[in-house]
Amino acid sequence: MSSNKQITSTVTDEGKLEIAITESERPIPGDNEVLIQVEATPINPSDLGLLIGPGDINTLKVENSKIVMDVPDAIMGAMKPRLNKPMPVGNEGSGVVIEAGANAQELMGKVVSVVGGGMYSQYRCLPAASCMVMNEGTEPRECASSFVNPLTALGMVETMKMEGHTALVHSAAASNLGQMLVKICVNDGVQLVNIVRKQEHVDLLKSIGAQFVCNSSDDDFMEQLTLAITETKATLAFDATGGGELAGKILTCMEIAARKNSTEYSPYGSTDHKQVYIYGGLNQSGITLPNNRTFGMYWGIGGFLLTPFLGKVGFEKVGELQARVANEIKTTFASNYTQEVSLKEVLTLESLMVYAKQATGEKFLINPSS
Repeated sequence: MSSNKQITSTVTDEGKLEIAITESERPIPGDNEVLIQVEATPINPSDLGLLIGPGDINTLKVENSKIVMDVPDAIMGAMKPRLNKPMPVGNEGSGVVIEAGANAQELMGKVVSVVGGGMYSQYRCLPAASCMVMNEGTEPRECASSFVNPLTALGMVETMKMEGHTALVHSAAASNLGQMLVKICVNDGVQLVNIVRKQEHVDLLKSIGAQFVCNSSDDDFMEQLTLAITETKATLAFDATGGGELAGKILTCMEIAARKNSTEYSPYGSTDHKQVYIYGGLNQSGITLPNNRTFGMYWGIGGFLLTPFLGKVGFEKVGELQARVANEIKTTFASNYTQEVSLKEVLTLESLMVYAKQATGEKFLINPSS
C-alpha cells in the first residue's frame, strides 16, 4: 500500500518538542469521504501554536532530521494531554480529489479546499461535506488559504453587523488577512480603520483602497487613531497582537471619539459600548490597560475564534460566505506567498527562523507533493 508522509509535532516526557516528518499508510476514504492529494497548504500564525508553540526557540537545533527544542518546565504541566503523541499539523489546504467514496463520486478530480487539521500531509482523507469545491480554472495554490483568513475577515464584518456596530478597527492590518478585510470593506461600503507599524504598510494598504491607515510607530499615533475613529464612529476592534498596550489605546481613542460625538455628559463615560476582540497572539505579553480608566465604563475585551463564530451563524450563512470566497478567490481573497517549500524544507533552521517570526510579508506555502 502507498505511504503518506506528514509533519507532526510531539512533546516528549523528557521535556522536548520534536517536529518531524512521519510516515504511515495512505488512508482509504469511506462512503462519505474523499482522499485529497494535498498540493498547497499555508503556514498561518494559527498553525504555529501546535507546531512550535510550547518550545523555547532559543534552544532550537536539528537532530536526526528533526527540529528539536526544549519545553520550559513551567509549561510541561499543561502538556500532559499531548505527551509522546505525534500530532499532525496544518489547519487548512487544498488539492485534488484522487479517490472518493460511493456517496462522493461527484467530487472526483475536483480542486477542493478544506480545513480539517493535519494538512501538512501528502494525502488527507476527510468527509466530502467538509470540502469547499472551487470553480473551474482555480489552481490549488490559488485557493490554499480559503478558510482561515477569508472566513475570519468576513466573520469580522458579520460580527460588526450582528452586534450593532457600524465601523471597524483592525490591527496588524497589512497581513494577508488584513488586505482581504480592506478589500471586503471597500466592496461592501464598510468604514475600516487600519493599524500598521511601518510606512511601507501604510502605502500598501492605501494602494488597495484603504482610507484610514494609522502607523503605530509614529509619534502622533494616538492622534491619528482618535481622528480616524471620530470620523468613522468605530466602536468595534479586532486585535491580532493580543498583548501589550494596543487594546487599551484603542479603547481610549474610542472613548475620546465618542465624547467628541456625544451631546450629553456622563461621569461614567460615553454610553457607546466599545469592544475589542483579540484574535491573535503576535505579542505574547499580558494585556496592559491604562490605570486611569480613560475609556469609561462601557467596554469589553474578549476573544474571537473562527470555529465558534461559524457555529453561531449557522449552516446557511456559512454556505453563503464560502460561496463568496470561491467566487472571489483570485481577487478579494487572493493570498501572496514569499516562499514555497516542501515538507522537508519546512524542517530546516533557515525556514523555521523566518516563518516563526510571523512577520508581515513573510508567508510560507507548503507543497507536500513536491
